[in-house]
Amino acid sequence: MATKILLVDDEKDIVEFLQYNLEQERFEVITAYDGQEAIDKMVLNPDLVILDVLMPKMDGYEVCSKIRQMENHKTTPVIFLTAKSSETDEIHGLNLGADDFIQKPISPKKLIARVKSNLRKNDAISSSDSKIIEIGPLVIDREQYVVLLEGETLVFPKKEFEIISYLASNPGKVFDRDKILNDVWGTDIYVVERTIDVHIRKIREKLGKHGNLIETVKGVGYRFKNIE
Repeated sequence: MATKILLVDDEKDIVEFLQYNLEQERFEVITAYDGQEAIDKMVLNPDLVILDVLMPKMDGYEVCSKIRQMENHKTTPVIFLTAKSSETDEIHGLNLGADDFIQKPISPKKLIARVKSNLRKNDAISSSDSKIIEIGPLVIDREQYVVLLEGETLVFPKKEFEIISYLASNPGKVFDRDKILNDVWGTDIYVVERTIDVHIRKIREKLGKHGNLIETVKGVGYRFKNIE
């Protein structure tokens, strides 16, 4: 069965151009031309979403947020297409649960590489043997994307969830920022190192008094506290 991709952009020429290139790689492409149409077509269960940021009716950020609230699509990869280049815009999108950013004008070869990279990463996470991580006051369910802290459910955007589960599955092990970027985002995806620091800060805030479970190793990176 062909992998389904939902391609969303209000510029018809871009949609047709990218659709052609994706179909050459044997992907099945579902198209939408505004944010509301994108939400409506999520019922077709795409395996990955390519999403323009600036669109009528509903922008890409709002669409991404709504996708992450859908039970069947909490982990579906979302790639933003954007004319914006600021780090603030990128971090905002990642915090909403996006997986990747591609700047316009778009290189078809780069887009195909990013699509395949994100699909590979999602498959690897889904097939992981360790579905439940229990450590200290935390229970992390990697299959359901749920974190319980002393029995209370915490809500994490996708990348924050992947970072905390990644660190918690290797307690006591120090990871530098490059390693976290490569393992969580993938080697084909460019994300600046500061993105890691922003995500760690937000994770600690949500953990409250247990924020010190994630330790900073000065000049190196981060580790999850080894709890005996």
